[in-house]
Amino acid sequence: MNGRRASATGFCVAVLISACTPSAVVAEEPLNFSVRLLTVDANEGCDVADFDGDGRSDVVAGRNWYRNGDWIPRPVRLIEDRNGYARSNGEWAYDVNSDGLPDVVSVDFFDGKVFWYKNPGPAALHQGLLWEPVLLVDSGLTTNEASFLVDLDGDQRPEWISDQWVATNPLVAFSFTQAGKQSGDAAAIRLHPHRIGDSTGHGIGFGDINNDGRNDILVGTGWYECPPDRSLEKPWRYHPAWDIKGPCPIIVADVDGDGINDCVVSEAHGFGIHLWRGRGVDPQGEPRFERELIDDSFSQAHCLHWADITGDGRAELITGKRVRAHNGRDPGGTDPPVMRYYQWDATADRFVGYTINRGEVGTGLQIRTADIDDDGDTDIVVAGKDGTQILFNELQ
Repeated sequence: MNGRRASATGFCVAVLISACTPSAVVAEEPLNFSVRLLTVDANEGCDVADFDGDGRSDVVAGRNWYRNGDWIPRPVRLIEDRNGYARSNGEWAYDVNSDGLPDVVSVDFFDGKVFWYKNPGPAALHQGLLWEPVLLVDSGLTTNEASFLVDLDGDQRPEWISDQWVATNPLVAFSFTQAGKQSGDAAAIRLHPHRIGDSTGHGIGFGDINNDGRNDILVGTGWYECPPDRSLEKPWRYHPAWDIKGPCPIIVADVDGDGINDCVVSEAHGFGIHLWRGRGVDPQGEPRFERELIDDSFSQAHCLHWADITGDGRAELITGKRVRAHNGRDPGGTDPPVMRYYQWDATADRFVGYTINRGEVGTGLQIRTADIDDDGDTDIVVAGKDGTQILFNELQ
C-alpha cells in the first residue's frame, strides 16, 4: 500500500482513534459474479424498477433505461457533459404522480433545478419516446455532491435532499406537495423546502447515530439531531463533531451487534474505509466512536451500500473505486477499478473483505441491489465512468 493512509481530520474529542488498525483481510472470494455491460458513458447514477409493468426489474441510468431481458438502451432524457462529468448526480425511481408507473427524479451537479421525468407508459416506451421533464423546484444550490430520496419525518413519504460539497451551503430537505396529486396536474407537483441547518460538507448519511430511536442526518462537518417530533418545520440541532470528505452515503448500522449503532465511513477522494465503532456517549452526551481500519487497498470508495448479497440474512458492506472521480487527480485516481464486499465476522470481531471484480468494474455515485434475473439471489447494478453494468450473482 506504499504507506498510504486516509486521514479524517478535525475529529472532536468524542471520536477515539483505535490503537490497532489492521490492514484489510483479503480472503478467497466465496461469491462469483458475471458482468453484463449495458453501455459506456460518463453517467454515474442508476436505479432499479419495473418501468414497463411486465413484472421484471429494469435499470435506469442517465440517458437511458434498459428493459429486463434484452437490456437494449431505450431513451429517457438528454444529459449534457461538462469537464468529464455527465450533468446528473444520480437518479431515483419514484412514482411522483401516483399513476402506478415509476418515474425518475434527478438533479444536476452544477444547477439547482430538480426535475422529475414522467414515465410515458407502455405504448410510448415501446416507441422509444423521451420522457417529459417537469420542474419540481429550483433550489438555488449548485454544488450538489449526491442526492437522496429518504423519509426524514416518518410520514412514509420520502423527502429530497442533496448533499453540498461546499460546507458553508445550507442543508435543505424538500417535501413533495400534494396539490398535483389532488388536481391531476403533473406540473403542479412541487418540492417544498425545509432548512435543516447552515452547514453541510462532502458526505452524507441517515440513521440513528445517538441511539434515541430517531434517524439523524450525518454530513461532512458533523451531524443533525432529529427532534422528538421529527418535524422539518424548524432547523435541527447541529453537532459539529468532525471534518471529513465522507462517502455518499455514510452507513449507520449496528455492525457488531452490541446494541449501539456504528458508522462506516470512507475517504471518498483518498484511501481508507473505516468502521467507527459506537462506544456510548461522552460526559456531554455526544456519541463516542473508536475508529478501526477496514481497507485501504484502493482509493475513492465514494459510495457505500449495505445489503445482503450472500443470502445469510445479514447485510454486507458493498463498495468500490469511483472511476475517475476527479478525472484522475485524486490519490490513486488512475489505478484500475475494483469492487469489493465485506462480511462481518463475529468471531474475529472484524470485517473480512472479498473482491467482486478487479479491472473491469468500478462505481459511480450509486450502487443498487436487487434480484434482477429472478433466480433467488441478489445482483448488483452500478453506473460509473467505465459504464453501466449489472453484476449477476452466481450464488443460485
